[in-house]
Amino acid sequence: MLYHFIGIKGSGMASLATIMADCGEVVQGSDIEKYIFTQQALEERKIKILPFDPDNIIEGSVVIIGNAFDEDHPEVERARSLASVTCYRYHEFLGHLMERYCTISVAGTHGKTTTTGMLAHVMAQKAPSGYLIGDGSGYMPQSAQYFVVESCEYQRHFLAYRPQYAIVTNIELDHVDYYRDMDDYQDAFQSFVNQVQKGVVLFGDDPQVRALNVTQEHLYYGLGEHNDVRAVSVHQGSDGMQFDVLYKNQPFGSFKLPFVGKPFLWNTLGVIAVGIMEGMDAATLQEALASFPGVKRRFHEEVENNNVYIDDYAHHPTAIRLVIEAARMKYPDRKIIAVFKPDRFSRIAYFLTEFARALDQADEVYLCEFPENAQKEAGVSVTIKDLACQSEKGVVIREDEIGAKQLAAQGPAVYLFMSSKDIYKLKNIVKSFQ
Repeated sequence: MLYHFIGIKGSGMASLATIMADCGEVVQGSDIEKYIFTQQALEERKIKILPFDPDNIIEGSVVIIGNAFDEDHPEVERARSLASVTCYRYHEFLGHLMERYCTISVAGTHGKTTTTGMLAHVMAQKAPSGYLIGDGSGYMPQSAQYFVVESCEYQRHFLAYRPQYAIVTNIELDHVDYYRDMDDYQDAFQSFVNQVQKGVVLFGDDPQVRALNVTQEHLYYGLGEHNDVRAVSVHQGSDGMQFDVLYKNQPFGSFKLPFVGKPFLWNTLGVIAVGIMEGMDAATLQEALASFPGVKRRFHEEVENNNVYIDDYAHHPTAIRLVIEAARMKYPDRKIIAVFKPDRFSRIAYFLTEFARALDQADEVYLCEFPENAQKEAGVSVTIKDLACQSEKGVVIREDEIGAKQLAAQGPAVYLFMSSKDIYKLKNIVKSFQ
């Protein structure tokens, strides 16, 4: 059977395509010719990547349609017109695939990617485990028992999933181009939790998460005393973090990990809670967590010529604030430079003040224009200059050698390149001038 992916370089699509190749299926896909970092894993598996063309759609194949592609796309129209072709949207096909395994979904506004990668790494110590991560990473061993899946709430896509277990990392309004308000957003997570079949692990320090009505077996995690799994005696510094874990107010174990920042601590506690639910001991969890290599584009650090370059996917005010906070914790005596490229006009318009306040926690703030293909939602007229004016430190720069030289001249520093888009390309140019 041939599986054809329309938009195969998309982060979720690339992950899913690599999984199907690992399952022994014949896989190909189409996309733009511009290089995107997600295609590396596709090329390693010798998955054919084609330019868009309706002739790519073969009779009798299965076609998975990326969520970014409308029904009038030529390949989509061709696939829908052929009776012998079975079509799925990305989230629909993933929902069917999840039924083959003991699946653990990771949902939440922030922290999904890191938590998914960390959990997959840990569960592999218990039994063969596959994973689908939103950084373009996917893997499925032939003997897989567990399947750890990053589960996105955008347009309620995660309601296509009925996992055995789930983590809810937090709930903070996002995707304001789709959700009407916080009640609508909260309702989506309630519907998702209702579909979990066995157990749910929830971030208990978040009042919105606490407001969910959970009837299955569940554990709350966090720092507050009202949590089932909580960290105490927490110490963080330039060399990482140490903390003890209490389970039901009884000592469970001590942990020493090479990460810093509240998000890593919270995500780690969520993974430990799943491990407890699945009968793993503290020593096994410590060993697995300490060897976690991280995921792509999540506080990814490079050090060269007395400069630190951190690439992060942060694209929401809360995520930006936490990335800057983590950088200050790890590099307390260094200048922190925030470089941010927005993705959605609606998100910037809705959170304009919050973005400015979060970015201003850095010593210097540089802003890049919206991508040329950023969707301009009806009634939204915000510009990057609006964000710069709202910020006390914001300076708009170009994403070229001129902008890179401007940034390079501010070193030595800790540069935080933050965006869900390809801001890492500017980072690479900056490095070439230092």
